[in-house]
Amino acid sequence: MSTITNTIFSPELAERFDKLVTIYPVRRSALIPMLLYAQDEVGYVSEAVIQEIAKRLDLFDLEVRSVLSYYSMLRTKPAGKYNIQVCTNISCMLRGGYEILDHCKSKLGIGHKQTTADGQFSLEEVECIGACCWAPAMQVNYDFHEDLTPAKVDEILAGYSDGKGAK
Repeated sequence: MSTITNTIFSPELAERFDKLVTIYPVRRSALIPMLLYAQDEVGYVSEAVIQEIAKRLDLFDLEVRSVLSYYSMLRTKPAGKYNIQVCTNISCMLRGGYEILDHCKSKLGIGHKQTTADGQFSLEEVECIGACCWAPAMQVNYDFHEDLTPAKVDEILAGYSDGKGAK
């Protein structure tokens, strides 16, 4: 078991990681939750994050990278302050998901997995956010937005641009 004395994480997250490795019968099972928590705190999974998590779980850096490369919800580059995920899976696709994605691209001037120059917004196309009954849908950070139209997207983006979140 590795002990980390100089952590890159907040004391609260380091403590959470220490507890997390004790609740799984195999330490490696804590890898994905740790990567997600680290991404929330740091903003993305940096080289330093990879190295520390590998040490915490007694893994090689390469083992962490192989898991990291598999999951699309894990980022190796910083995202915008507001990460927009537009669903284009079947329900959303049939109800205008691609039109919503194209509208976001046009409105923000960025493409898939890109970030606006001011760092406010990043955009990505995702497979499913579990809002099929309310398609088309998107998620901004952890906020869901459903029954979207281009006009509704404009209102949502304006709310985040104002720093007030969704209207």
